[in-house]
Amino acid sequence: MQDSAMLEGKVAIVTGAGGGIGREIAIAMALAGAKVVINDIGASLGGEGQSAGPAEQTRQIIEQRGGAAVINGDSVADWTSAQRIVQAALDAFGRVDIVVNNAGILRDTIFHKMTPEDWLAVVNVHLNGSFFVSRAAAEHFRAQESGAYVHMTSTSGLVGNFGQANYSAAKLGIAALSKSIALDMQRYNVRSNCVAPFAWSRMTSAIPAETPDQKARVAKLQQMTPDKNAPLAVYLASDAAKGITGQIFAARHNEIFLMSQSRPIRSAHRGEGWTPALIAEHGMPALKPSLMPLDRSQDVFSWDPV
Repeated sequence: MQDSAMLEGKVAIVTGAGGGIGREIAIAMALAGAKVVINDIGASLGGEGQSAGPAEQTRQIIEQRGGAAVINGDSVADWTSAQRIVQAALDAFGRVDIVVNNAGILRDTIFHKMTPEDWLAVVNVHLNGSFFVSRAAAEHFRAQESGAYVHMTSTSGLVGNFGQANYSAAKLGIAALSKSIALDMQRYNVRSNCVAPFAWSRMTSAIPAETPDQKARVAKLQQMTPDKNAPLAVYLASDAAKGITGQIFAARHNEIFLMSQSRPIRSAHRGEGWTPALIAEHGMPALKPSLMPLDRSQDVFSWDPV
């Protein structure tokens, strides 16, 4: 199958498509034959303000390349407006086949200084937004007995990172949401998968680059352009990915990873049961060799992108 025909006849909603990874996914889906709803409110990285400019730029790029797209400026972080996002696809193109939950903001702060407002703002956009838009599309997917969700998770949640309790919790929650959707909607031929993208974009531009090590890390990240994530998203949204559901992938420059999901890795058993003292004396020493290290995303993905 040609890349230009993989999404022929399909309608895709891409949230946060005014720039970065979302823009590249929207463009790639249009080039693959999909009609695209470009959802973006044009807010700052922290979620403040609103502008139609970024979404308009994405639309112009798609139309210049022969694709079809419309703009929607509703927020994903509200149930009523999320329904309007899905309705925009129905009004413009008569159906919806693909939802890409990409919209996001950042409010990075060390945990003991994080405000409730910073927590709620990030969780509302990433996790609640992914639920709201997915749920709004679910009735249509169920009725037509087809549909594909592609959710953006992050290794900040899957592995860990400093100063991102709000973002990490939301992104790990998205992985669980995706699995639940995959289980609940399999009977309707609806698929749900996650992508943990690696890219230098507005979402990573706040990474400090002061020390030599930090500067070297940023230089590596800058090689990983947002468009490197688009092919995997297009594939997962296409009929070529039939049977691929409930999975978590990562796209890092020219590498694609299948990520593990939580499963038991070691056990300790006592027929008589446990007391706190027995756990300290026997249980934990048995489990300790398999304890997970306190590592971060960059500790796990420590090699240079190739």
